[in-house]
Amino acid sequence: QVQLVESGGGLVQAGGSLRLSCAPSGGTFSLYAMGWFRQAPGKEREFVAAISRSGGNTYYADSVKGRFTISRDNARNTVYLQMNSLKPEDTAVYYCNADPDRFSRVIATMGPGPYWGRGTQVTVSS
Repeated sequence: QVQLVESGGGLVQAGGSLRLSCAPSGGTFSLYAMGWFRQAPGKEREFVAAISRSGGNTYYADSVKGRFTISRDNARNTVYLQMNSLKPEDTAVYYCNADPDRFSRVIATMGPGPYWGRGTQVTVSS
């Protein structure tokens, strides 16, 4: 069983930056495709970014492309989401997601894997 713990959320002004981290425990981190999703108040959870097991392939939602970067450090068992040029519409709870079976491209196109963190709040003020 994989447990995911996110950190790095907070309050930032529009145009600012934040870096989220997710550190899974249990299982072998390098065997999981990883993703980030977010959920704003009153909205459905949506895909943000995904990364392959090696880190060689990344996928982004159109709304964050060019502003967010997903990366991973398999030696540190950590996946990151660097968020730049933040906008008020980026305000949401951000969730880390792990998939032991499917490719990261599938996370991006077909939906999340089975393991979730509890989420971290990101608030962008205008």
